[in-house]
Amino acid sequence: MQTLHETSASAHSAGPRHAAHCSTCSLRQYCMPEGLSATDTDKLQSVIVNARNIRRGETLFRIGDTFDALYAIRSGSLKTVVTSANGRDQVMGLHLGGDALGLEGFENGHHACRAVALEDSSVCVVPLSAFERACRETTAIQRRLLQLLSREVVRKSTQTMILGTLRADERVAALLLDISSRLTRRGYAGSEFNLRFTRDDMGSFLGITLETVSRTLSRFQAKGLLRTDGKLIHILDFEGLRAV
Repeated sequence: MQTLHETSASAHSAGPRHAAHCSTCSLRQYCMPEGLSATDTDKLQSVIVNARNIRRGETLFRIGDTFDALYAIRSGSLKTVVTSANGRDQVMGLHLGGDALGLEGFENGHHACRAVALEDSSVCVVPLSAFERACRETTAIQRRLLQLLSREVVRKSTQTMILGTLRADERVAALLLDISSRLTRRGYAGSEFNLRFTRDDMGSFLGITLETVSRTLSRFQAKGLLRTDGKLIHILDFEGLRAV
């Protein structure tokens, strides 16, 4: 599988790219810290090397790659994956527009997961050295980094709770409601969306089998909670889904 992560000598010259302008980005309010002055906004935008395009199925970075940049999803979606001791892939997260990627690299200077595009996507590339300098110079940017790290802690804690305490049908319902909520916060429709996760990805993320995912979605549809058409999910009864 092709990877877009490069060594420091060529990291910012390889792969399709185009200029990234925070001021015109539809996810600006979700992605950027609140309270930035025009000067600080220009400073933050100046550390973004470019917005890089990633085709569906391509890898942004791999386990063990040097952590030399942060990434913010400008459009599309990606999943993060780790590999267990027996060589089996485990999906750890679904990341949508405005989400940051690569934060786990702060631990030891190397990426601890693989990030793969679920659809044709675009990411803003933020070199680590430039971002750290911006954090030292601007309190709002430093605070935003802490918020992003905190969001990762909450996300992992929530996933642990889902895997440890919920039944299979509750896990599927929780995932669909979470995706709906995240899309709504970004200004998109929360009741009807394309689920970029495959059924296999859903099972891996939720700790259940592909067959269980398919049966659960079929039961939800039979109960009138939702309607599916391939990857398209149309939630018909939010209260019923929450009550699962």
